[in-house]
Amino acid sequence: MAKAIEIKNTTPKEKIMIILALAVPAIIENLLQTVVGFVDTLFVSRIGLDEVTAVGVSNTILNVYIAIFLAISVGASSMIAKNVGAGNMEKARHIARQSTWLSAIAGLIFGLITLFFAKPLLRVMGAEPEVLKSGVIYFRIVAVPAIFISLMTILGSILRSAGDTKTPMKVGIWINLIHIVLDYVLIFGLMGIPGIGIAGAAVATVIVRIIGCAALYHYIRKSPLSFSLIKKGEKGFTWPLLKLSGPAAAERLIMRLGQVLYMGLIVRIGTEVYASHMIAGNIEIFSYMPGYGLAIAATTLVGQYLGANRKQDAYSFGIYTSAIAVVIMGIGGLLLFIFAPIAATWFTDDSGVISMVTTALRIDAFAQPFLAVSLVLTGALQGAGDTKSPMYSTAIGMWLIRVIGVYVLGIQLGLGIAGIWLSIAIDLAMRSIFLYYRFRRGLHSH
Repeated sequence: MAKAIEIKNTTPKEKIMIILALAVPAIIENLLQTVVGFVDTLFVSRIGLDEVTAVGVSNTILNVYIAIFLAISVGASSMIAKNVGAGNMEKARHIARQSTWLSAIAGLIFGLITLFFAKPLLRVMGAEPEVLKSGVIYFRIVAVPAIFISLMTILGSILRSAGDTKTPMKVGIWINLIHIVLDYVLIFGLMGIPGIGIAGAAVATVIVRIIGCAALYHYIRKSPLSFSLIKKGEKGFTWPLLKLSGPAAAERLIMRLGQVLYMGLIVRIGTEVYASHMIAGNIEIFSYMPGYGLAIAATTLVGQYLGANRKQDAYSFGIYTSAIAVVIMGIGGLLLFIFAPIAATWFTDDSGVISMVTTALRIDAFAQPFLAVSLVLTGALQGAGDTKSPMYSTAIGMWLIRVIGVYVLGIQLGLGIAGIWLSIAIDLAMRSIFLYYRFRRGLHSH
């Protein structure tokens, strides 16, 4: 049975052990999902480039859906963690139940949107006619049952906010292994089972999501947060949930729209620069994993200790978690700096592109500590119930610093790829300072 975190006095060393016990399973889970996405793309690329593009475009739209589902889970995590910390398990169960229903409704709405508007949505994303054909097949199969994406997101968050990050990791390991096997069999066929190409990749994804939902709900039923979806519970948490989730959803959407805008500017600089930027981004994605895992730990611990009315402990957990992230991601930055040229050769043998990817990653190496602080303090603030500060920092960082930075440094001053990654580094530095100020001020003035 999953145990909620015990609120007690802790030494600095104990704090570090508590943080790592929560963060490491979350890091492993994130890493695994990234690897499976990589394998998925690898299998689909064996069918053809149009199919790879179809999956890429579909996933770009799906990421917007997932942003909304994640936002609901941010609100739920903060409220559940605070009630668990306060020892109010009954209220935590009611919030868990209501947030699950809210997520299910959101999943159904996005499923219906996909059913009726799959083709126009893909067209808006710039899918060419040859991509559109396989794109509609893949997108409909994966996104009409969006309810399973939303439920997996919320059920995992409910367990994590009670301090159990191991169960979602174990479920993640199993379903990702099943996914790789199903993916191969349904795409290419095996022992008399015919392969169905891109549709197979989509079906495999849906099957593992259904299995994941069932497994996570089964574990919740055995945990202190056990709730029944059928039995009526206490109402009145929907509005507070939406008030917390709204800014978190806005933050994700601001980020996605900002990315579209500054990607458009990068395309204007040149195709080679754009390709180099995408390759550098694919390599850099792995450096995010420790930050995401530690952010989950920060959300849970800050929320629980605030719920227990231990503000100083909540504050120190946020700072300790940030410090751990800075150390781990600082080492990651050093590795990026040293191995950038080698990593670039995995994707291309064009010397010009290799040189640009190396430049991008070496600038990014210096930004890693700032990225660490930004990710963790976003989680810490959300755990404290402040979802607006991360929204402001994303809006200013994305729309002002990044977009203007790419235009001025990349295009006007002709710095190309260096200008792009310098503006990203400046954004992360400013963001980490702002979030630290908000976290310190928020928790000290409570």
